[in-house]
Amino acid sequence: MKRIYLDNAATTALKPEVLEKMLPYFTEYYGNPSSLHSFAREAKKGIDKAREQTASAVGALPEEIIFTGSGSESDNMVLRGIAALKKQNGNHIIISSVEHHAVLHTCEELEKAGFKVTYLPVDEYGRVFADDVASAITDKTILVSIMFANNEVGTIMPISEIGSICRARNVLFHTDAVQAVGQVPIDVKKMNIDMLTMSAHKFHGPKGAGALYIKKGIRLPAMITGGAQERKKRAGTENVPGIVGLGEAIEISVKNMETNAKRMRSLRDKLIMGIRERIPDVKLNGHPSERLPGNVNFSIRYVEGESILLMLDLNGIAASSGSACTSGSLDPSHVLLAMGLDHETAHGSLRMTLGDETTDEEIDYVLEVLPGIINRLRSMSPLYVGGRI
Repeated sequence: MKRIYLDNAATTALKPEVLEKMLPYFTEYYGNPSSLHSFAREAKKGIDKAREQTASAVGALPEEIIFTGSGSESDNMVLRGIAALKKQNGNHIIISSVEHHAVLHTCEELEKAGFKVTYLPVDEYGRVFADDVASAITDKTILVSIMFANNEVGTIMPISEIGSICRARNVLFHTDAVQAVGQVPIDVKKMNIDMLTMSAHKFHGPKGAGALYIKKGIRLPAMITGGAQERKKRAGTENVPGIVGLGEAIEISVKNMETNAKRMRSLRDKLIMGIRERIPDVKLNGHPSERLPGNVNFSIRYVEGESILLMLDLNGIAASSGSACTSGSLDPSHVLLAMGLDHETAHGSLRMTLGDETTDEEIDYVLEVLPGIINRLRSMSPLYVGGRI
């Protein structure tokens, strides 16, 4: 049986060349980077190189990069840190209604502590209006946090416009760019981004390694205390192999981004067109053009997304319904609901996210298998009266 992986938004495969760079830091350069001997210096050199690679990928300075354990940790560091840092200046935070739960749930906790959070609406494509950001800013606003690209529907936000608005109003701007890094061009200086979240396993690096860009001059308080690591912002002995892997992966992803994105867009559009031609009563979710090159998200009416996933898996195809972080929930996607879909339609979502190793033959196989799966599931649904596909 064929095995096809179309869940790259959840995680990506570690590239062999990234693993090759990591391995010596497990077995040969295993010193503690905070020590003074040669073993430590080799480990420190690995971290320093990764910091340069990461900074270069997003147009930052090496000293503006902090290594963390995940994208969620980076988001928490920003939201909780700015809340603590700026609470004497204001208590208002602006986010979108389609943020990752690392942002949404953290803001819910901050609300319990007395902060005011504005959850901006999105249009039918899941896109925030830059004008809404401008209208929501008050003299109490201390932070705007809008994701670069949505993890479920792939919609890319107007980040440069939002960054310009925040800079003009002297409000800090953070973006969770976990899905965007390595897929679309990012320049934190040109886009007026003050803080930006990254996660290695989304661009073929290792799990358990994240990074945070913090513009020079922003003095976030320590997330973890107890040592001087990461400029005293995150105490604890560094995950040297993970950091080295993050640096190598981000460099490779950015270097090959244009070629990979062009190929993925072609395969993505072929998959979208094929589904529309072969399966009636489907709705493409996300922006038709301002979307990540490998993201395909459909609502397939009269069936449950979980049932589709199970039958795809039986045919060797890995996909998802909504985000990986909510796969254990029975509730429909908060992203799709925010975009105006009703509960029934939102429950039938199917997300397929392509990678740089996805092939034309794999897309053909999905288009061969998926219509039969939907036909079978609809034949068992009391809601479907349209007959067989």
